[in-house]
Amino acid sequence: MKKSRLATVVGFSVLAFASTASAGPDQQGPSFLAPEHTDGADTLVLDLRDDLSESDRTALAAEIGVPLVDASPHVTDDGQIFLTHAGAAKRAAIEEKLRGDARVEAVEPLIAFDALFTPDDPRFAEQWHLSRVGAESAWNRATGTGVVVAVIDTGVACADDGGFTKGTDLHGTPCVAGWNFVTDDDKPWDDHGHGSHVAGTIAQTTNNGVGTAGLAFGAALMPVKVLAKNGSGSNAQVADGIRWAADHGAQVINLSLGGPFPSSVVGNAVKYAQKKGVLVVAAAGNSGRSVGYPAGFPGVIAVSASDRNDGLAWFSSRGPEVGIAAPGVAVLQQTICNGGQEKCEVFGSFNGTSMASPHVAGAAALLVSQGITAPDAVKARLYDTARPKDDPKLFGAGILDAGAAVGRTAMLHDVVRALALAFLGIGLARWIHQKRGTFPKAGPWIGAALFGATGLVPFVHTLGLPGIAGPAARIVDLLGRPLGDMDLVSDVSFHKFALLALPLPTLAAFLLGFQAKSFRPIIGGLALGQAAYLVSMVLFREQAFFLGTTMLTALASAGTVACLWIARVALDEKTA
Repeated sequence: MKKSRLATVVGFSVLAFASTASAGPDQQGPSFLAPEHTDGADTLVLDLRDDLSESDRTALAAEIGVPLVDASPHVTDDGQIFLTHAGAAKRAAIEEKLRGDARVEAVEPLIAFDALFTPDDPRFAEQWHLSRVGAESAWNRATGTGVVVAVIDTGVACADDGGFTKGTDLHGTPCVAGWNFVTDDDKPWDDHGHGSHVAGTIAQTTNNGVGTAGLAFGAALMPVKVLAKNGSGSNAQVADGIRWAADHGAQVINLSLGGPFPSSVVGNAVKYAQKKGVLVVAAAGNSGRSVGYPAGFPGVIAVSASDRNDGLAWFSSRGPEVGIAAPGVAVLQQTICNGGQEKCEVFGSFNGTSMASPHVAGAAALLVSQGITAPDAVKARLYDTARPKDDPKLFGAGILDAGAAVGRTAMLHDVVRALALAFLGIGLARWIHQKRGTFPKAGPWIGAALFGATGLVPFVHTLGLPGIAGPAARIVDLLGRPLGDMDLVSDVSFHKFALLALPLPTLAAFLLGFQAKSFRPIIGGLALGQAAYLVSMVLFREQAFFLGTTMLTALASAGTVACLWIARVALDEKTA
């Protein structure tokens, strides 16, 4: 059978090349703040006239029937900011009445603000596409740490090797071992420019005072070269690249390439990767007509390209196979010079669904780093949080919103695990009370709560603390992870099998520290936190497991029982 050429979707146009003149990090001001209405808020914020007296405020409160609470009693020059806890039933009526009152300069619902990490990369302000997908908001909660993303493309400028040079703005990005299927060796370096540009959107070194930013800058890149210097490769090479990546620890695969006709060889490779728990993301194509392949294969996230106005880019392929849209016009990232054999700081703005696809791959890496390792669960979260558009054949579920996807995940995980922890802790305390006739002392249980609340510190990621922790961000990130997620940052190749070992850390701690009474609350807390994590795992069903969902549920349930037994023994003061 004659091998068809699988042409790359490199139908991009280079809009601009520019050299970066910055010699070092620019000094940045405070992080921007992005407002968002709090869901179900029943509190109003009133900005009263500065000359309003206390008797005037008392009269106003009597008229609306709700007390005025000083928002900041220790601040004397806050411009008379007061809160009213109006209640859901009265809030709208009170707000309408106050808007026409001369004593009130402004009235609005209580609004939540998230601290946004703003990197110091000098050209980040030009990356409209990252802001459009909510990158700053996402970075407060996840950076892709511990996740491997395979870039199956023209190679990536990952190393100074054999005449090739590492991209100056990829200097801090980890690259794991890859393969070159063009020359059949372990030097998958970029001699075209397309692959490095794609890789930059996924994981460009960020906050380093150089060039641009990447969406999942904590992730590691796996360079897999299947396209030659002319930007073309065969179906055999592409299929081999997909299988190789799946066999060597990739959790997300990006395919910014394609052709108009389906290849069974490539389709089988995609199925192989999916069976191994790998999420496959692919460019929909630049024909302006039907979706190409491999994007058109079942289970693949086919990504169309949107423009600055959130419209469909004129060149973007479309059809029922489209899963989601992402920015694909004037996407700015570093490219290579002289076939990758010259150091340079040259950045190009490229067009194409090739540029849209890595935004989705990067967002997927962020979710995997949050503990969602099942491809279908990652896909569902990306689709559920996308900004909806009218025509699914053009935009699929809508336009990618990585910030919303990461934020929802952080909130759901923290809330469910905290509730599970509270439920299990109260139940265990009642059991001990029924058995011993007295409740345990408060001290050990306070210690247990501190150490067991899903991670060592509850709601770390929901509150966006890693994003404002500066140099301590990695430590803060670790403190906010439950034990079950630690493998995501310690051994990326182990994540699918970690469930088998989930009860073991608490069991080891129990065996090592049981005789030391001062250590027992910590043991109990770790065990309770681990049990809560396992309960949430069963409820969310978001984790990939090589034995299937039923076995995952069974093992997680057994692990929950084991952890509760450890917690009972550790926290029962009368246990020998």
